[in-house]
Amino acid sequence: MECSIPCFLNSLAYKSVILNKDLKISFINNDWKKYVLAAAENIENSSLGSNYIQVMKMITELDKHCFQDIEAGIESVITGKKEKFELEYPDTKFENRMWFKIIVTPFDQGVLIMHENITTRKQAQRDLETKEKQYKKIFNKAPIGMMLEDPEGNIIEVNESLCEMTAYSKEELEGSSIFDKLVIPERIEEAKKDIEIILSGQDLEFNLDNIDKNGNHYYSHFKETKINLPDRGEGILSMQVDLTDLRMKERKLKFLSYHDQLTNLYNRAFFDLELKRLDAVEQLPLTIIVIDVNGLKLINDIYGHLVGDQLIKQAAEVLKSSLRGEDVLARFGGDEFAVILPQTRKEAAEKIVDRINKKSENVKVKDTTLSLGIGFATKNNEDQEITEVFKIADDNMYQDKIMKSKNTKDKLIKNLIVTMESKSDESREHAQRLENLAVSLGSEIGLDYEQLNRLSLLASLHDIGKVTISESILKKPGSLTEEERELIKKHAERGYSIANSTDKFSAIAKYILHHHERWDGTGYPEGLKGEGIPLLSRIISIADAYDVMTHKQSYSKALTKEEALTEMRKNAGTQFDPELVKVFVRLMRE
Repeated sequence: MECSIPCFLNSLAYKSVILNKDLKISFINNDWKKYVLAAAENIENSSLGSNYIQVMKMITELDKHCFQDIEAGIESVITGKKEKFELEYPDTKFENRMWFKIIVTPFDQGVLIMHENITTRKQAQRDLETKEKQYKKIFNKAPIGMMLEDPEGNIIEVNESLCEMTAYSKEELEGSSIFDKLVIPERIEEAKKDIEIILSGQDLEFNLDNIDKNGNHYYSHFKETKINLPDRGEGILSMQVDLTDLRMKERKLKFLSYHDQLTNLYNRAFFDLELKRLDAVEQLPLTIIVIDVNGLKLINDIYGHLVGDQLIKQAAEVLKSSLRGEDVLARFGGDEFAVILPQTRKEAAEKIVDRINKKSENVKVKDTTLSLGIGFATKNNEDQEITEVFKIADDNMYQDKIMKSKNTKDKLIKNLIVTMESKSDESREHAQRLENLAVSLGSEIGLDYEQLNRLSLLASLHDIGKVTISESILKKPGSLTEEERELIKKHAERGYSIANSTDKFSAIAKYILHHHERWDGTGYPEGLKGEGIPLLSRIISIADAYDVMTHKQSYSKALTKEEALTEMRKNAGTQFDPELVKVFVRLMRE
């Protein structure tokens, strides 16, 4: 049984009407009727016989240009200019805007108009567009490099991070091939195989060294997966994290873990690893050298650790320049170094040690020449324990250090005395006069031979700590600032450290420390009082004060003998030991 036109139109899922050539409605289906009644109850006959455009104006809220477009479209179909007219429009009459699609086709002398509710489709379209915008934003602004490529390796799209990573612009990359811009020649075949693996459905994840547009190396972590490209079939999403900075930090940490920060030489940890690696039959004979910088503590005490560090660096340079490329040099910390000499006999090691010693003689830091205690030992057969070989080398170094160290320190002290004379008013003549005065006073009160010898040495070295004070302060003609006075007071403690570092002068170290103490306890550095001050310190204090007063200084004129003795008596019991002052005054007047 054939379906009539009303039956057919009612079966459609559209609100449908038929218009004659005058645009009057000649037929409506049930959906249209319900739509009209719901929108405007006062429309006669549910719009039958009414002008379609007028009815649309009553039941919808459209832009006026939309009505004009609809009317023009209907006319174009009625007149045969178009076979079909379609238009999507929003109806704002509803609380939530609804979208419709109007479809106009020829029918008899007029047209058939179907109205399709496309609100759901429009919402889905908007949602899709929103997601696409979000994807684009995420893709373009992602902190990692992202790239879309087709199965042939042609670049479809890249984001800003990938451009920054590779130093190429979007215009340079998009449309080009990864094999032309991003893959180094020696990796092209491997990259093609990777594409095949990914397109087969297997994700790839790997780290890779690469080169950017400017020839700079960068290091990336790749994760690549197959995706479906819009209208392009299958493709590849490549995600790349720039690990260059992280790798540099890791390398720096690794360098620091195996290197000494002061000298950039290898450290003890690396030395131990290398010693274990090289302790093999094919490396025999294997020689170990142990080196120690002589007098470093004394240098640190006199000039500070910055100068001590300079001495260590100089020692490192001497050692590096004396060794071969295959030798392993390390600083163990402090003043100690060690060397591994693979495939090196005792005779060859002796030549290297001789080379080190000769080069050391030409290196000077402040008032000292670089001196190194050196010992070595050779492992000739695999039965020897490498730890025992190292111990022998260390013992030999210690013996060499004992022989050299005393001479090094004595030379340094002599050089310091010369330096002190040039930096301050402590002339050789002053030291000689001071020795005569002190020894005379010591003899008068019955000191023994050993004490008089110490007193004589104290006369030369009591102010040795002044070598650590700036010459501009020591020879300042005007008054010293409070800060400068405090700095000069430090010379007693520094002199003590210098003297105490050598066997030869350690016996007078405590007298140097206390030669500026006062009888009333107001002196420095420890504020000792009365007979709590060492006797030799009290004697040198009196002799030094008298000699300074009776000879012109940069800050005062010389006093006569009687003027000086008067000052001595005046300060007896406060600055000086009163009993010693009595003896000293009597000696000076005899």
